[in-house]
Amino acid sequence: MTEAVATPKKSTIHTIVMIVSFLLALPLAGILLVNPALMLDSNGHYNHSVLMLVMIGISGGFIYGVGFVPKFWLWKWLFSPFIAWPLMLIGYYLWLCI
Repeated sequence: MTEAVATPKKSTIHTIVMIVSFLLALPLAGILLVNPALMLDSNGHYNHSVLMLVMIGISGGFIYGVGFVPKFWLWKWLFSPFIAWPLMLIGYYLWLCI
């Protein structure tokens, strides 16, 4: 027989965290796509290792923000807000403070 698969109802806090994750990722992704020169350091160079971490944070923000839940424990941990938000904050620091 066929079973109906229902998604579990998400709490209000979970929904707010999803929205915040998506909204944190959106401007950083736009900046990196439209004008990546805003992410240059004081010497006019890119720090590729830091930008790689920022892009992982952006990916995590989008993945968590749209509600996708990976099954493998490593991806679930890597793309959680606990990892994505600090990495995106590093991106905002690069963009706004340097």
